[in-house]
Amino acid sequence: MSQLPFSPHINNNALASIFNNTSATYKFYWFLGIIEEVEQGRREIEKKRIFSRMIANAWYPINYFKISFGTQDKIAEIIEYLVTTTNLVENEDKSKIYNFLTESLDKEVIKYLFHLDKNVPHWFLSPWFKGHKKTEIYRQSLASNDYAMYRLEKNTITVNENWLTYILSNAKILKEYTLWNLALFVQSKNPLIPDVVNKLIKPAKRNSLTYQRNNFWNIYLNEKRDVRCIFTGEQLDESNYELDHFVPYSWVSHDLIWNLVPVLSGFNSSKNNKLPILEKHFNSFYNIQKDALNLIDKRLKKRFRDEYITIFKSYQTPEDFKYQKLMDTLEPQISAASNNGFEFLE
Repeated sequence: MSQLPFSPHINNNALASIFNNTSATYKFYWFLGIIEEVEQGRREIEKKRIFSRMIANAWYPINYFKISFGTQDKIAEIIEYLVTTTNLVENEDKSKIYNFLTESLDKEVIKYLFHLDKNVPHWFLSPWFKGHKKTEIYRQSLASNDYAMYRLEKNTITVNENWLTYILSNAKILKEYTLWNLALFVQSKNPLIPDVVNKLIKPAKRNSLTYQRNNFWNIYLNEKRDVRCIFTGEQLDESNYELDHFVPYSWVSHDLIWNLVPVLSGFNSSKNNKLPILEKHFNSFYNIQKDALNLIDKRLKKRFRDEYITIFKSYQTPEDFKYQKLMDTLEPQISAASNNGFEFLE
């Protein structure tokens, strides 16, 4: 996603260079915040509202997926403060975060938000006012009726009329462009994290695992006696199990069958996004997967066969489900997840 919509009424070259020379995520989240505020019908926008949107939009990738924005970026520090000192939870809804922050009168919360005022509102405009320092950008933006994207004042910005029309007409494309560039930036800071682009926005709803239950694990549990939860040791049947991602979904962000395992109902929520201990859990995980494949064998759905092929390039029969290959796939994933802040099961 590299093309921006052209308009003769704006400075297209300046817009195309807004994300040049970035060392933090601020400009990406600032622009997303402006777009979202404009979509809500606002032209004169309090900076506090945009800062609140910056935090609300960054909340999920920071808290749930443990993504790093780099050492120069303070958004994670702001979010950590809010998690530890307010009633906002790690998996909070974006709208609730935004409403809480915009309405907050807490001086410390406001202080943290306005840390973002030190750089982003004026440096975002640097493509329009090249070579100028902060005070000069503020001054020149006020004299600009349609050149720059907005006019800057102490506590507000005012989007210029031509830019307001442009943003409203192209909001979806502009957000996609910004998120794509944000993904490229974040991926460079997190080279070992898989699928960064799909970890920047909280999905409206997680995918159901009903297909995997009905077409794989229910068959196994109905035909096999004395299947035990690999974590609790309790006996499982179709009525008392949930499907768990062996390596947490919040790290791998997929539902491929080779990473799913039946666990005792209720344990999944307590495990949450904690990592399994390979020395303790891998053998049991491998054995239950292999046993299920042996039992289902030729009844295995093509969809599942294709998913096993993502690891075992020539998967045809259960004999191709190799212990060491699975270990070699999971071990670096778990190690990288641990290095990014995921905790292990106790």
